[in-house]
Amino acid sequence: MRKFSCVLLFLLPLNLLAQQFKPVQELLKRRTPWLADQVVFKLLKDDQKDLFELQSSGDKLVISASGPNAAAVGLNWYLKYYCNRSMSHMGDNLAPVYPIPVVKEKVRVEAPAKYRYALNYCTYNYTMSFYDWKEWEHELDWMALNGVNLMLTVNGMEAVWQNTLKQIGYTDQEVNDFLVGPAYTAWWLMGNIQSWGGPMPQSQIDGRKALQQKMMGRMRELGIEPVLQGFYGMVPGSLKEKSKAQIIDQKTWGAFKRPDILVPDRPEFSRIAGIYYKELQKAYGKNNRFFAGDPFHEGGITAGIDLKAAGKSIQTEMQKSFPGSTWVLQGWQDNPKQQMLDGLDKSHVLVQELFGEFTNNWEKRKGYDSTPFIWGVVNNFGERPGLYGKLQRFADEVDRIRKGPYKDVLKGVGIMPEGLNNNPPVYDLMLELGWRKDHVDVKEWLNGYAKYRYGSSNPHIDLAWQGFLETIYQSIPGYQEGASESVFCIRPALDSKPASRWGTRVRTYDLVKFKAAAMEFAKAAPEFKNSDTYQIDLINVLRQVLANDGEQVFEAMVKAYNEKNTEQFSKISAQFLDLIRLTDELLSVHPYYRLNTYKTQALSLGKTEEEKKLNIKNAMMLITYWGENIPAEDNLHEYAYKEWGGLMKDYYLVRWEMYITHLQNTLQGKPTQAPDFFWWERAWVEQNMELKKENPVKPLDQVTAEILK
Repeated sequence: MRKFSCVLLFLLPLNLLAQQFKPVQELLKRRTPWLADQVVFKLLKDDQKDLFELQSSGDKLVISASGPNAAAVGLNWYLKYYCNRSMSHMGDNLAPVYPIPVVKEKVRVEAPAKYRYALNYCTYNYTMSFYDWKEWEHELDWMALNGVNLMLTVNGMEAVWQNTLKQIGYTDQEVNDFLVGPAYTAWWLMGNIQSWGGPMPQSQIDGRKALQQKMMGRMRELGIEPVLQGFYGMVPGSLKEKSKAQIIDQKTWGAFKRPDILVPDRPEFSRIAGIYYKELQKAYGKNNRFFAGDPFHEGGITAGIDLKAAGKSIQTEMQKSFPGSTWVLQGWQDNPKQQMLDGLDKSHVLVQELFGEFTNNWEKRKGYDSTPFIWGVVNNFGERPGLYGKLQRFADEVDRIRKGPYKDVLKGVGIMPEGLNNNPPVYDLMLELGWRKDHVDVKEWLNGYAKYRYGSSNPHIDLAWQGFLETIYQSIPGYQEGASESVFCIRPALDSKPASRWGTRVRTYDLVKFKAAAMEFAKAAPEFKNSDTYQIDLINVLRQVLANDGEQVFEAMVKAYNEKNTEQFSKISAQFLDLIRLTDELLSVHPYYRLNTYKTQALSLGKTEEEKKLNIKNAMMLITYWGENIPAEDNLHEYAYKEWGGLMKDYYLVRWEMYITHLQNTLQGKPTQAPDFFWWERAWVEQNMELKKENPVKPLDQVTAEILK
């Protein structure tokens, strides 16, 4: 009996070990089943750092790691740098490798970053509005493989708010009037909008809650801490009609009425915060340690509020319900306001340097007044298309902070894009910086990236990527919110305005050098005709070539119009429209770039006809006019524009045809009236919410030849 007990005591830790790494083994089976039986996981004891070791033993790969998250990174390291395999948001390259490569000498990697953070509020809408579990499973696997251990997780907050508001006297209708549609939750939670895009049916509120619970369960298994939505005083604009509490009217955010702010450090604030956190615990558990929430985001009204006391009060209520928790704040514009930061216990705060590709607020604000912070990049706004990313700056800035006076308050790195379906090297590099101690030479790093993205090295691809680093991915100084935009997608006009209000159409790189790199990249097509990642990237590179060419043709078209040269204008405008048609043909080649793929995603997530109708309306509004019906406040149209097959032909081309016809009539002296695009766009959405039949597509090599001729 005594001997049996000893055996049990010996087996117990082995069983716990097996359970700890089981989620990573399951990830391995999902993504690379050909490798599943050839990997052994072992535990490395280290209470301070995340780390992993790789070494072959016989015919097995042994991954020793400090925990499941580090084990997943170790697996990814092996896949990338030994097997030439990888996952991404723009295609996976995970074909079997036989025999599996041998790691002769032990490889040991320690993470200098305590936190590897992911996601912006906006990502939840520009990328993830209509994710189902299959897509979330892929997302979370990618996050784990890339070492993310802290992730914004705000998918199911409607249920929390619904129950909170009911407890303070709101009817179902009044709750509905506060909640937003499924594509607009980011700006609701940030305190910018209320009501728009809804009402959300109860079945969808319940479904989003269940999905959030499933996500959080998987995240915890993979060593990813969720960052939930905290209570910072946001309340419906209608509360001031129902309560005598001190409430600050937050006025508007563009055309939208903002939610109001309940003044912190008051009894009513404490009461509602307590209800909110209790409902949060009911829905998502008590074992949560990180909470986001930024009062006065992008222009909120602070008059009448003691910011120092407000910050202290918000943090106090958070700590009451979740002792020891951390408040995660966005370092964006003047946020977090210094006066508010002054009232906080900084040992329970984490600031995100959100826009690191341009800002150095961490330096100007002296490490946010010695507050723990992470350095991150947005890189993409509105998930607008375009090749862009200041890659070497990412590596240089992280290295500079680690060697500077604020190294002790730098706690990690992060990716905070408004959309993820773009520029995969940006996200790979940024998260890998959380696992690299030495300064990274991106020129050298890109050789490895190209090899693991496409499966093997190729001289044309290597040369092309060095050209891309010197053009679209160069690290020159200057302010720019995301990639340079396409003239095809602007609301038609003969001026230099960008498609989106805060974007740019200026190209700061050498267009000739970029096109030469694109042509070099295309030379590898015969060898990589079966590589999905190569095909997706080739289409994207060619799309950029067409967008760049479009600018030059547009300039000639404007010149012809201003010179009143009717014949020349007719000729060049026809060329311009042909470029849009060619772009549509190119993008229609692959499902990744088709409007119908996005529509199908939105419709498939809907479990009822009511949900499907709401989803598709939200989806189509977001990528066209965005929201609201007030012409005087029309700044958000095209903020999230897309270059997709079907959308180019049916939306942007039609819009330009209308405008060019108007200009031709003007040149010919015919009676004409400029199109009213504001109302046309809204009517177009209503008329285009169904899936459209797709026509046969040309082979990619044929379209490529036409573009590069």
